[in-house]
Amino acid sequence: MCILWDTYSGNKIHAIELKCSWVMCCSYAPSGNYVASGGLDNVASVYDLNDEDAQFSGKALKVLAGHDGYLGECQFLSDKQILTSSGDHMCILWDIGTGQQITTLKDHLGEVDCLAVLKDQNTFLSGSTDTTIKLWDLREGMCKQTLVGHMSDVVDVKWLSNGYNFVTASDDGIVRLFDVRSDQEISQYSYEYPIAGVSSVATSLSGRIIFAGYDDFNVILWDTLLGEPVAVLSEHQGKLSCLGVDKDGVALCTGSWDNLLKIWN
Repeated sequence: MCILWDTYSGNKIHAIELKCSWVMCCSYAPSGNYVASGGLDNVASVYDLNDEDAQFSGKALKVLAGHDGYLGECQFLSDKQILTSSGDHMCILWDIGTGQQITTLKDHLGEVDCLAVLKDQNTFLSGSTDTTIKLWDLREGMCKQTLVGHMSDVVDVKWLSNGYNFVTASDDGIVRLFDVRSDQEISQYSYEYPIAGVSSVATSLSGRIIFAGYDDFNVILWDTLLGEPVAVLSEHQGKLSCLGVDKDGVALCTGSWDNLLKIWN
């Protein structure tokens, strides 16, 4: 089931019955009109939040079929376009209205588990089990840069607000900060011992703080200038699966295998 929550009241706003019982990703359209989900059914399903009957029946507005592997990530560019990544090593840009593929992007040698679209919506990052991060131009349909450094799967990637730097999470237990202008890693943040995999990352609006969710149930706040942790959030009872900062930068939401979402001020 896909649930949309009101974070102030803690109440459910929408609850959509999904056909696939194992969901790997979901996305909320900027307009607030649509949500999309994908998982082991290898398709991206788009739902109209204004159609209450469809929500109860689980009938999708559009089912985007074309991948040959699980859906690792999906992100709306607008109400008309959505970008997906998959275990088939590909990313696809879709026209939601027609259900047709606009661009198919191939360059990874492993499953593509995460995406991050830049604000201009022409550029995006993808992270893969081949340990690389790739920078793509949607206008040309080409990979423009390949950045390396991780020793294991790249499972999450997020842009900083300046549009030049981004952070990554990996099963190798290291959070890395990259700069696309210099085409390289510029810093890394990690435990000395024990090493726990990093499942998700986000940043403060200024980019000074990196929020990193770990498999050992903790969220660590890293200071990018000092290169050291400034706080540890340790209330979850399961490994972290996702986290995000609201658009105003005043709250952090964390999701975990303990079946809880927590809002942090």
